[in-house]
Amino acid sequence: MVKNQLPKWLTWGREIQAISQTGLAYVENEFDIQRYQRLQEISAEIISEYTGLGVSELVQDFNAQMGYATPKVDLRGAVFRDRKLLMVNEKADGSWAMPGGWADVGDVPSSGTEREILEETGIIARAIKLIGVYDNNRVGDLRIHHAFKLVFLCEYLEGEPTPSNETLDVQYFERNEIPDQLLGTRTTVRQIEDAYAALADNKIAAVFD
Repeated sequence: MVKNQLPKWLTWGREIQAISQTGLAYVENEFDIQRYQRLQEISAEIISEYTGLGVSELVQDFNAQMGYATPKVDLRGAVFRDRKLLMVNEKADGSWAMPGGWADVGDVPSSGTEREILEETGIIARAIKLIGVYDNNRVGDLRIHHAFKLVFLCEYLEGEPTPSNETLDVQYFERNEIPDQLLGTRTTVRQIEDAYAALADNKIAAVFD
């Protein structure tokens, strides 16, 4: 069994939020609605206590999540040229990561990854292989929402690295030159190693968890 590396407060906060979101999607009784809304507030209060985020801000974010609660999907692309890996310097937190972002509704995973690469880097690439599916609970990714990360091996087609409104810089790196300020939570050392393994052997199976 793969160990959950999240702190208990975030695990509890997420679980209570998921119960409240799913409950609000199905109940009609006014008293039950109030109970689930209170669970939503309790979840926000727990997360606020440890992160400093405002309770009202968190409740507003939770209200934007509708229907049965499921993990979000993060798409990432590993683009290589001459065995150098394309990476972006994220404006959001200054870390370096493989290009990508949240999947949009209606996205096919491969084409969504290709779109994210183009938008963030100016590079046109084609997704050719699934490298892995990663659970952010297993890498200590302290985000409010649970997410699965899909990483694709992508073939470079054309274009030159060009920063976007989401990126400070875009560069190719040798394997031993990956920046130390990697990788926050958007890309991990394991995911980079898995990407190089997939590049070296196109028959290798996708990894998961």
